[in-house]
Amino acid sequence: MAVKGNKEIEFTFTEFEIFLRLAQNAGMVFSKEKIYNIVWKEPYFGDYNIVMSHISNLREKIEDNPSKTIYIQTVWGVGYRFNKNLSSGL
Repeated sequence: MAVKGNKEIEFTFTEFEIFLRLAQNAGMVFSKEKIYNIVWKEPYFGDYNIVMSHISNLREKIEDNPSKTIYIQTVWGVGYRFNKNLSSGL
């Protein structure tokens, strides 16, 4: 769980694992494959949709406007990163 303002945000286990890795390594880009390997603890076999789905769910929960992301940024052609330039956050 995280807190944004006065609101508690509940995550699924998988969402929390992804959020934690990204937030603890703000600015570091994680490929979809790397996220999959870390969270599911098994080799990646080619279905990025599950990672993208969880990232989308996270954005719906933490972003003020999920179509204009501030916290979880997409690095096109590479992967995702947590914005390292945030002075305050969740």
